[in-house]
Formats: sequence, structure tokens, C-alpha cells
Amino acid sequence: MGVKEIERRLCQRFKIPGATVSYRITRLFSPKSGNDEEFCPILDLSRGGIRFLTQKPLKFKSKVTIQLSIPGERVPIDLKGRVRWSTFNAGKSYKYQAGVQINPYGLEKHQNVPQTLTKIVALESKFIEPEEPSDPSKPGEFGA
Repeated sequence: MGVKEIERRLCQRFKIPGATVSYRITRLFSPKSGNDEEFCPILDLSRGGIRFLTQKPLKFKSKVTIQLSIPGERVPIDLKGRVRWSTFNAGKSYKYQAGVQINPYGLEKHQNVPQTLTKIVALESKFIEPEEPSDPSKPGEFGA
């Protein structure tokens, strides 16, 4: 029996089959249009963050603007966030994985508009897999 990692995330992660991310690193003197990379597959997301595949390594703490494209949705969801990690994805078609922490939701500068949170909560309720209720008659991990 292995030791479980401590879950640090406050929000439950979920997967959306076929969802992709297009992102742009926010630079001081860069044009406001165009993406650094498009149609990167999403591995999972939550109200507070997103993990996706990319061909380029992303620099820790870089500010990013993300367009989240969901199959069946006409308009992508725009998010602002910050790169929390980027790691090599050995032997895979996408060379890297990246994790982006989504900025807080609100009406102040650099925050994501509250309507975005509403959209993510709706996606969460649609795509989150319900946990199976535990059967009290069966021994648990530490049971007999």
C-alpha cells in the first residue's frame, strides 16, 4: 500500500473530453492579438486552475491569457492566470505539461469576470464524475 499524496487543491478537478486551450504569454511590449500556441489538449481543470499539454515549456510565474474551447460551446471562455509549473512530458506527442492557476474572480484589474466562474461551475456540474458512496459493510483502506 503506497503513501497517498496530500491534495493541496481546494477545488475538485474534472475532465472535459475534447476541450482545448489556446494561450498567450502576457509580455510588457507584445501585441494584444495572436496566441503563442493553439488547441492544446486539456488534461483537467477546476475553478482554480487548469492542466494542459503544450509543445513549449512555460516559464514559472508567467502571466497568461487563456481561451478555453469546449466542444459544443460556440464561444470560448477567456481566463487570466499565472503559470505555476511546467514539466517535460517524456515520450509523448506533446513535449510538456503545464499548470496554470486561474486569477481570482471579480471586477478589478487582472481578475476574471464573475460570469466566467458561473460558466466553469456549470461545466463542473456537467462533467464532474460523482463519487461512489462508500459501503459501510466493506472494510476501508484501514479496515480489518
